[in-house]
Amino acid sequence: MADPELALGAIRALIIEDDPVMAQHISGLLQPLGITPDLVAEGVQGLKAAARGYNLLIIDRMLPGLDGLDIVARLRALEIETPVLIVSALGRASNTVEGLERGADDYISKPFSDDEFQARVRALLRRARREPSPDILLVEDLEIRIKARTVHRSGQYLALSPKEFELLSCLAEHAGSVVPRVLLLERVWNLRFDPQTNVVDVHVSRLRSKLDEGFTTRLIHNARGEGYILQARPVD
Repeated sequence: MADPELALGAIRALIIEDDPVMAQHISGLLQPLGITPDLVAEGVQGLKAAARGYNLLIIDRMLPGLDGLDIVARLRALEIETPVLIVSALGRASNTVEGLERGADDYISKPFSDDEFQARVRALLRRARREPSPDILLVEDLEIRIKARTVHRSGQYLALSPKEFELLSCLAEHAGSVVPRVLLLERVWNLRFDPQTNVVDVHVSRLRSKLDEGFTTRLIHNARGEGYILQARPVD
């Protein structure tokens, strides 16, 4: 039975994966969500197929013919903004950062749980549907206007510093997924990873207090040892 959250018309996904067992497994995870998958096992053919108007692209990191991240980069250069989920056996934080920086919307490491994979797919499709324009990021009751550099929660204006705004925007771009500290350092402060600095944690703490004060759900959460995630959760 199709997922009711996604049942708003035909949804097509392209799986670019050279491992036939993994490709069939991913296909089997998409079908219960009401998503029709197509399979391609080679990078160059995958790039050609990806330009055909799919709702979602699921791309293996290491492919014959053309690397998965090169596929993403070429699609973005062509201004093809189809949501991309990278699936890879390379699971270090630096691999995730590289994938996101090259244009992927999310990155999941093998082996992964079926529930997590499906949750990430649903999140990507919801995000793609609810964004009214590239200038506005919406996460639950949070509205971020990029050009105006304003933030509202449930209609209430929140006064943020420039760094807090950039930090929140980065988290919102990947809402529902863990954003590594190293990526936040590079995107917001233009710094390479420094294990001695706590600048990210300090700014997240200040930002969290501004976002959550007076609300029954918290938005920013710590993923211990990894980074932070923007996601609505009830206050304990």
